[in-house]
Amino acid sequence: MLFYIIALFVVLADHATKILVRIHVDIGEYITWRGIEFTHYENSGMASSLFQGYGRLFGVIAILFVLGVLYYRRTGAKRGALLDCGLGFLVGGAIGNGVDRLIYGQVTDFIIRSGGILNVADHAIELGVLLLLVHFALDYWRKRKTSRA
Repeated sequence: MLFYIIALFVVLADHATKILVRIHVDIGEYITWRGIEFTHYENSGMASSLFQGYGRLFGVIAILFVLGVLYYRRTGAKRGALLDCGLGFLVGGAIGNGVDRLIYGQVTDFIIRSGGILNVADHAIELGVLLLLVHFALDYWRKRKTSRA
């Protein structure tokens, strides 16, 4: 259940913030809110604006990724809250950006960071990857510890 709650929360938060940006911030306009810099950028590529113009293809890839995760969750032997959280953030981010790519052919990015301009879905994907890395590292250490005993 945790997986679905997180994925749904990410999708809703991502789309709500993108709608607010599309309505209130002109493309290329910079604003600061509570010390965070924002701008409105439409990205038809992927990370760091690579492969511009392939937005819909990346939308299809997002669908395939989500289907793969759902299949893994249904058949996979690995379980746990950390894994569910990580996969929930990844799937929520993939759906958030995937829907935009399929409908608009691009995603709305607006949060300025040193690594570029991102959105809520991008941050969720980063958090999901981090949680999965922690999960697999802990799993590795647990197995290593039990094999020594």
